[in-house]
Amino acid sequence: MDGNEVSLSIEHVTKTFPRTGGDELVALENIDIQVKDGEFVCILGPSGCGKTTLLRIIAGLESKTSGTMSLRGKDISEPGSDRGMVFQEFALFPWRTVRRNVEFGLEVKGVPPEERKKVSQKYIDLVGLKGFEDSHPNQLSGGMKQRVGIARALANEPAILLMDEPFGALDAQTRNQMQKELLRIWQETKKTIIFITHSVDEAVFLADRVIVLTTRPGKVKTIHQIELPRPRDRASQDFINLRKTILDELEQQRQGV
Repeated sequence: MDGNEVSLSIEHVTKTFPRTGGDELVALENIDIQVKDGEFVCILGPSGCGKTTLLRIIAGLESKTSGTMSLRGKDISEPGSDRGMVFQEFALFPWRTVRRNVEFGLEVKGVPPEERKKVSQKYIDLVGLKGFEDSHPNQLSGGMKQRVGIARALANEPAILLMDEPFGALDAQTRNQMQKELLRIWQETKKTIIFITHSVDEAVFLADRVIVLTTRPGKVKTIHQIELPRPRDRASQDFINLRKTILDELEQQRQGV
């Protein structure tokens, strides 16, 4: 990815929240991250370090307190269709079919029905849900629901896909399968992905780079370039060694080292 242009630029971003009594809670402090076009980046860190807050700022759902943030040179200050969000909770409309869930953003933008159907079918096929277009969420498994969420986010043709622990609610077997599916989708679409996770194993399996944040206030502690070839073998010694290195970093933070 070295030849790719910077897609997302985060410079000196700090986020504070007011607290009763007049003082402030510093959630994020002086975050500097540059993400290249088409890169897959995972963000790890201890609970409460501000990972989700950072993702929400990128999405435009939270405002930063200071610093600058831009996507392809355009300042981020509010939500936009250039960013697609996939949540841990499936966040689907239960009264809408798979197709109509995927079409929701296009409908809001006023895309004509025939074009909506064409685009939604493209992404329904991409995520492996062909044949389930007319099913409702309560007829789908957890993994299938998350596929709908991914298809809905991709249907708006965002420049970047933001994923907040999207597989956290899935059982281990389904989670592993969805990781492989996500890599396939990423390789086919060449989207930039920012992926929040608590799982070191998941981060090492998926990412081009793993960014480790410190305990609150969240700062960038280390950035690991993952050079392992894909598809990655979780049982290989290189994979195990890298996972242990990152786990040790997180454990040291937990112990306050």
